[in-house]
Amino acid sequence: MSMTVRGRLLAAIFSVGLGGALVGPASAETLADAIAMAYENNPTLQAQRATQRALDENYVQARTGWRPTLSLSGQAAWQESRTPQDAAGFDFLGRPNPTIVNGRSASAGVTFSQPLWTGGRVAAQVSAAQAEILAGRENLRRIEAQILGQVIQAYADVRRDEAALAIRQENVNVLSRQLQESQARFDVGEVTRTDVAQSQARLAQAQALFQQTQAQLAITRATYAQVVGRNPGQLEPEPSLAYLLPSDPDQAFSIAEQNNPQLRAQQFTEQASRARVAGARAERMPNVSAQSTLRFNSAPDEPYERDLYDRVFTAGVNVTVPLFSGGLVSSRIRQAVERNNTDRLTTEIVRRGVLQNITSAWSQLIAARANIASSDEQVRAARIAAEGTRQEQQVGLRTTIDVLNAEQELRQAELNQVTARRDEYVAAATVLSGMGRLEAKNLTPTVPRYDPVKNFRKLRLTWGWVPWEEPIGIVDRVLTPWPAPTPDSKPVEAPIPPGLQPPPAVTRATPPR
Repeated sequence: MSMTVRGRLLAAIFSVGLGGALVGPASAETLADAIAMAYENNPTLQAQRATQRALDENYVQARTGWRPTLSLSGQAAWQESRTPQDAAGFDFLGRPNPTIVNGRSASAGVTFSQPLWTGGRVAAQVSAAQAEILAGRENLRRIEAQILGQVIQAYADVRRDEAALAIRQENVNVLSRQLQESQARFDVGEVTRTDVAQSQARLAQAQALFQQTQAQLAITRATYAQVVGRNPGQLEPEPSLAYLLPSDPDQAFSIAEQNNPQLRAQQFTEQASRARVAGARAERMPNVSAQSTLRFNSAPDEPYERDLYDRVFTAGVNVTVPLFSGGLVSSRIRQAVERNNTDRLTTEIVRRGVLQNITSAWSQLIAARANIASSDEQVRAARIAAEGTRQEQQVGLRTTIDVLNAEQELRQAELNQVTARRDEYVAAATVLSGMGRLEAKNLTPTVPRYDPVKNFRKLRLTWGWVPWEEPIGIVDRVLTPWPAPTPDSKPVEAPIPPGLQPPPAVTRATPPR
């Protein structure tokens, strides 16, 4: 872990003071600011973008099957041959004198090869690469929705825990005053030691819960820093997501079937495997290519004399017809077909999973909205009950334990209220993620967006492209009995305005005099 990341995490942990005060930037921070920061700097999202750029290269590599190749080869050699003489030739030590023959040679050549027709092999590879690239773009959308969902959850968690910490702090303050009051009344003999002990026990419990909430807030702040890239400051209330939500679950199902990135990615994956089936069948077709070679061969004894080189030029058309492969091609065809069947069935599995997730998230959203209404009513009633119990204690109609119980119910109701609001917001974000609408273009439309198509366009005409590969590609795609389907990019839903807007300021009505 780098010192910078370690420092951020430690800052997130210790930014919650012992007294409960939050340390953060003076300026307010909105959810749109957090999303913009994560969209630009989150390493997981950046890594997925790099993965997509690497995937774009598969298209270039597949199209090289239609492009020519040019190679240069050269050779220089020296050879010595020793042949023993007959018995008549001996040196002064009595050893036979061998016959030594030295030879030198050199050659150089240039070979040009151009595919003319591959029987649909390269066309299938190109179609599969295109489908994989489209699937990769959908996976990038899925990762983006996942990161933005984490940002929204972390943002809501920090605000929930900050509100919970304030409630716990207020509970400690109220119980501290209650203990002082019980002690004073005990000193004058109005209550017993039991009342004081009850107040002490509730105060100790409240202090322990305050410490737990403080630790939980430090954890959520660290999670926020990990996802967004900086510690949370003074977080503004969450803006409404209603402009992105459908009116009913049927509409959510319909949008998810058209726009869910996981489902769309699986559909493109099935198209890629279908193209590979056509590629496997194309292995039965002939392969035609043109080739020419220009070679220079040296004279046997003068390899470095330029005028003594022989020049040989050859040109021709090569036709390769597969006749028998021992069943290899047939096996590959059956394998490709079954893999395509797997991808086709997986598409239905993913579709059902998406609909199930939408159903679950929509049900949680409805339950959370109902819980908000119930918790609001619970807080209102518990506040009235706590105040009434406190006043009744003053006239002797209630005991200390009654007051303590009423205060505990009020604090629990307030905690339920902030938790219900957090759950409703996160459930709404989950519905949008399942529908495929949890994207930066809908949440922060003014922030510059990353366009994966831009990098692909740059690779369309790059080094190695030749103008005649286009007609060769058309011929290769048409003149085959098993043409590979060309994947079509699915329509993308247009951005939905107006984006995340700050909630309207709450104006309090002036009470009548």
